[in-house]
Amino acid sequence: MFLLDPLRYEFMRLALASGLISGLLCPVVGTYLIVQRMALLGDVIAHAVLPGLVVAQFFRVDMLLGAFVSGMCSTFVTAWIRTQSRVKVDSAMALTFSSFLSLGILLFTLLRSRLDLEHLLFGDILGTTLTDLVQMGLITLLVLGIVTLFYKEFLFYTFDRLGAEAAGLPVRTLYVGLMALITLAIIVGMQAVGVILVITLLVGPAITAYLLVRELHQMMLLGAVFGIGSSVAGLYLSYYLNLPSGPAIALVVFGLFLLALLFSPTQGILTRPKPTPGDPSR
Repeated sequence: MFLLDPLRYEFMRLALASGLISGLLCPVVGTYLIVQRMALLGDVIAHAVLPGLVVAQFFRVDMLLGAFVSGMCSTFVTAWIRTQSRVKVDSAMALTFSSFLSLGILLFTLLRSRLDLEHLLFGDILGTTLTDLVQMGLITLLVLGIVTLFYKEFLFYTFDRLGAEAAGLPVRTLYVGLMALITLAIIVGMQAVGVILVITLLVGPAITAYLLVRELHQMMLLGAVFGIGSSVAGLYLSYYLNLPSGPAIALVVFGLFLLALLFSPTQGILTRPKPTPGDPSR
């Protein structure tokens, strides 16, 4: 059968499990980036993990740890530039993005890294091992547990930072915690679609859900459904059409977004209500 044939192979079963995990986690965390209009920050962190990966491999420490430390450093650099100068946040993120990526490439050459750049940049979901899957699963449980436990605090901080600070919430701690969750989600998503395309999985399903629902928790749930569906559909397309898995997943994500953009009941280009003559909102 069409659906069962790929499951005969262990590498496809592991890849599908990896896609399910990535598709679930990335949109849930990416929702926070969307509502804060900080989607570019996800791209910054995704590319900023490269120096950490290279250094971690050189010193033979856990590469996930290196990626996490490097990704978090990029968020602190961005925040430092923004708070210590008149430079706008988008300019600070662009500079940090290019600087960390350049540092990673420089270290890759100087340290003669044996990292597979193609797999790192575009993902290697078909190479997922059971150890990778366990690590991804544990990170996902940790992140989703924190999101559930501190949902109200993150919600308040996301929509009204000044109000959260006035109410006595530790906004700096919430910021660092949110950046840590985003970094962990990116690390998980990298296995599926790589450094370059992970931003698609992080924000694509979330903005698709944004066109269809209004509440934050609804965006998270529907985004996770779109993320999981995109990962599975992309893997089946790559299997039957002999396509690269990461780009196939990313293009399915974009395809779902286009459908929502065109046919969303309230915001779709082709289906949104037409303004009546004399309507002041026209």
